[in-house]
Amino acid sequence: MPLEDRYGRVATDLRVSLTDRCNLRCSYCMPAEGLDWLPGEEVLTDDEVVRLVDIGVRMLGIREVRFTGGEPLVRRGIVDIVRRTREVGPDLELSLTTNALGLSRTAGALKEAGLDRVNVSLDTVRRTTFEAITRRDRLADVLAGLAAAQEAGLTPVKVNAVLLRGTNDDQAAELLRWAVGEGYHLRFIEQMPLDAQHDWSRTAMVTAEEIFERLGAEFDLTPAAEPRGSAPAELFRVDGGPATVGVIASVTRPFCGDCDRVRLTADGQVRNCLFAREESDLRTAMRAGASDEEVAERWVIAMRGKRPGHGIDDPSFLQPDRPMSAIGG
Repeated sequence: MPLEDRYGRVATDLRVSLTDRCNLRCSYCMPAEGLDWLPGEEVLTDDEVVRLVDIGVRMLGIREVRFTGGEPLVRRGIVDIVRRTREVGPDLELSLTTNALGLSRTAGALKEAGLDRVNVSLDTVRRTTFEAITRRDRLADVLAGLAAAQEAGLTPVKVNAVLLRGTNDDQAAELLRWAVGEGYHLRFIEQMPLDAQHDWSRTAMVTAEEIFERLGAEFDLTPAAEPRGSAPAELFRVDGGPATVGVIASVTRPFCGDCDRVRLTADGQVRNCLFAREESDLRTAMRAGASDEEVAERWVIAMRGKRPGHGIDDPSFLQPDRPMSAIGG
């Protein structure tokens, strides 16, 4: 029973948010004072998370699972959730998106539990710029977490960076030089309309074209030979390789036609698109005694309503009510 929508796309990549909480306050994600977090009783328990992943893998064709947040490392029991997920799917591609705070303490345990790799969000390697963006002076901890992930074998270590006009958009080449030197795989992501403040504007966004322009001033970028498939990043070899850099142009070069992702929020809602304004509640059904088959059927129905594209360019586009921290990447 595949998770197929009306346009023939089949979701095999599940993003599972473990919490809406975060220990940074990135300016393009949430206000300085933070947000109202989900009440504890609304958040899926460890058992519920593992049960839904099991249903996805065993009954619905899920082949990749990525744990996200908020910040997933603030979730108590994260290592055990990873271990139990690996038991559910020995052949799963299992990854984690994190800000790397605390990763220096948990990288080894996560690898031992069965995690394959990590994606780390990092927009600058300058301490003052990092503090300006995140409102926290924690760059050293992030760099330590990245090094620990590399040492533990959570590779390839991918770094996701957002360029913000007037803040770090002059640091693209610097970031790439650093990532290549450290052996990390850098991916630039266009800023998306998923901030809690709803301050996003297309004119303020640094576009993929501008990113290429800034990188091209110092590096020779050539398209990578490997096919992109359903991956969101366009890959380019840096100065002939082997190092690569990716650009995820979700806004200006959308890749909705090849999307294979489905999202599960920390409170058990299915989102068939990152920008969806509708959700399907699996938590209430589970807690009311629904069987695995009934939960799976609800999930299949939720996917059928997926739209052909996110519609950011459409005049009728409305930003989702939930910010990125409450959706999960």
